[in-house]
Amino acid sequence: MVGKAGTMCRVLCLFIVAMVLLPGCASYYSHFAMFPAENSRGEARQVRVSWDTAEYPAWWVLDDRSTALTVETQCSARIWRLRDESHDGAGACGNGIRACAESGVDRVVVTREGLDPSACLVVNPADNNARIADIEGRLELLVVCEPVLPGVERAGETVNMDYVRASAVPYTVYTRKVPRGSLSASLPAFDESVCE
Repeated sequence: MVGKAGTMCRVLCLFIVAMVLLPGCASYYSHFAMFPAENSRGEARQVRVSWDTAEYPAWWVLDDRSTALTVETQCSARIWRLRDESHDGAGACGNGIRACAESGVDRVVVTREGLDPSACLVVNPADNNARIADIEGRLELLVVCEPVLPGVERAGETVNMDYVRASAVPYTVYTRKVPRGSLSASLPAFDESVCE
């Protein structure tokens, strides 16, 4: 009987050691897309969406993880970071993948049934349990607000804070997934010459 207990103890200890020493079991990826849209002033702009993931084998005990999903608009200093329930600070404006309107900075101009009135950007709005780590190749980006002031004064200069135009119909975005650190993992660059 002692032999079986000792064997079980050794197996359990080996399992615990493996759990501690094998955090590198994840595969790391960068995800991104660039698509054309208009900003709130009707100017043609490129919009970039990006995030990173750590994906674990199906047998591993951890769920896949992600960074916040970033939405940037060409010529603008405004950067949106959308989070899901797996991130700190999520849930302030509903469940799913969201970013909230900032009081005095954004105003909601599109209402939608079932959407928290303080939500501003939502990914895959039909799924309140959506997680960034689960996005594969395609997402829907719903924008329901606009900036109160598209440009703000900072240190004597006007800084563009505009972003992708609000729409009752989500933007359909097709994304790329590449191994993080590879040559193809660089984010597509904005052409800043159109901003002058």
